[in-house]
Amino acid sequence: MCGFVGKLSLESKQKDNSEKIYNALASIHHRGPDATGYYNDSYIQLGFKRLSIIDIECGDQPLSYENNRFHIVFNGEIYNYVELRESLVKQGFSFETHSDTEVILALYSSKKEGCLKALRGMFAFAIWDKQEKVLFAARDPFGIKPFYYLESDKAFLFASEKKCLTVYENDDDLSREAFQHYLTYQYVPESYCLKGNVHKLKPGHFLFKKPGSKIDIQTYYHKNFRPSNEHFSHYVEKTGKVLDDSVAKHLRSDVPTGAFLSGGIDSTAIVALAKQYHPGIKTFTVGFEREGYSEIDVARNTAEKLGVENIHKLITPEAFMNELPNIIWYMDDPVADPAAIPLYFVAQEASKHVKVVLSGEGADELFGGYNIYREHLALKGFSYLPGIIKQLFKKIALWLPEGMKGKNFLLRGTTPLSERYTGNAKIFIEAEKEQLLSYYQTGNPYTAITQSLFQDTITYDSSLKMQYIDLHTWLPGDILVKADRMTMAHSLELRVPFLDKAVFDVAKAIPTGAKITKGTTKYALREAMRDLVPDSVLYRRKLGFPVPIRHWLRDELYEWVQSIIINSPTEHLIKKQEALALLEEHALHKTDNSRKIWVILVFMLWYSQYVESCPNK
Repeated sequence: MCGFVGKLSLESKQKDNSEKIYNALASIHHRGPDATGYYNDSYIQLGFKRLSIIDIECGDQPLSYENNRFHIVFNGEIYNYVELRESLVKQGFSFETHSDTEVILALYSSKKEGCLKALRGMFAFAIWDKQEKVLFAARDPFGIKPFYYLESDKAFLFASEKKCLTVYENDDDLSREAFQHYLTYQYVPESYCLKGNVHKLKPGHFLFKKPGSKIDIQTYYHKNFRPSNEHFSHYVEKTGKVLDDSVAKHLRSDVPTGAFLSGGIDSTAIVALAKQYHPGIKTFTVGFEREGYSEIDVARNTAEKLGVENIHKLITPEAFMNELPNIIWYMDDPVADPAAIPLYFVAQEASKHVKVVLSGEGADELFGGYNIYREHLALKGFSYLPGIIKQLFKKIALWLPEGMKGKNFLLRGTTPLSERYTGNAKIFIEAEKEQLLSYYQTGNPYTAITQSLFQDTITYDSSLKMQYIDLHTWLPGDILVKADRMTMAHSLELRVPFLDKAVFDVAKAIPTGAKITKGTTKYALREAMRDLVPDSVLYRRKLGFPVPIRHWLRDELYEWVQSIIINSPTEHLIKKQEALALLEEHALHKTDNSRKIWVILVFMLWYSQYVESCPNK
């Protein structure tokens, strides 16, 4: 697991300005504290920070291949590299290392962009072909590993984190379009960044870039659901087998490996499967001191039943306040998901014991785990109503006061899914943003992010539509961003066995009825894990990472947050009186504004670090 920075000059005979690239690498030292590498020629500069996981003696980067024709910087892990290497050796390829990095180079030498079809893993990499003078870069199908790039008049810059690129070009201009979307989604959607001309290479995409030519970006992997019509037992059996295989491959490592463990099915399934191959695996859990906001007792009980060690830690409000600025700095762009807090602290604790952890991200999006996916069962009655009756109910709902019981139910039942569903978070609606913002772009509604995705789902049922939206927005924009940044903050490699191409091939074929029932979610997955996971966890209701911000914002954090809002130099963006009114209403128990306040707070703290101050810590 590593981090990289690169600069492709658009003219040859560039000056070797290694100082800048080393400064950029210093800003992501946390991604690779074990080694630093550098390569340059008349066109390219490649810098690399390494966290040693496999093949410690022979995996240094940038790595060259074929008599120094190809040079690569690679962040990630290829889990089927052993099998790929054996196949390539039989074809006559030779290797100087046992690293997965060299396997990528050999495949690219043979198949060019066709190499991506063979790779099973998480990755973001860039390969410089010195002979053809072309840069090739790619990102894994799910967006587990990040890839940022920036084009200027003189160079094409790319890196593992956005903060690296500000060393070269620090643009203080804020993308108001991206900011407006952030207020709805609580994260900056994949195609946007908040500052400058920085872009993200989308998951499942690759690019070619030649000096003097336009960038060529193409899709190589489409994530679509294709429900089949098999017996339920077929999906259960296939799910169990493919997950077992995925976990076994994700355990390939030369360093100590652990796993995160909460009280849910996803992490418990990963631990149960991993224990079969790694009986001494350590598990890690965190919780909060406030009653009802800790899964430590459940996790300890689960670990005892599985026969594995559990290491746990309580998070205090004081520790949280001390670390929140660091959490936001590591995030690059603001992500106001409160679950980032426990993730940061559990990674911190795990890093004291291991260098690799397994986690359950992706299970909900692939196997239908969110409770909102059952919404169609509750709203089924609306489908029988004539259109005119629906319109009447919607008018009644709009007339009802905010917070009144039944208002939200009527609105959901009378509003098309494509207009109401943005994913797992919908913080500010358009009317609220117009009231909050010092400016407001009327032609930039939140539906601009999901509109084209809904067009892809015409044949899907409503539950599958939601899964598809989350798979392409919430997963890469929120879940995987915080997972990568919070673990890398502590030089800890996170591996996510659910987000594997072979696993997705099974999951995409499971119909809604085999995933969602009146009583549960992820039905096929739960049944596949029945003999491995304790009964106390098997059908436990999904809670996520519960974080007591609702209480903190009324008590321990109230004055601190109030001071931040008052002193933040963001009046040109946010109306302070509106933000303070939200805080006051919340403190007086009039309305639960905790998520809205949190989104504002995280942005203001981000602004103080990335706009007011120097972007490099």
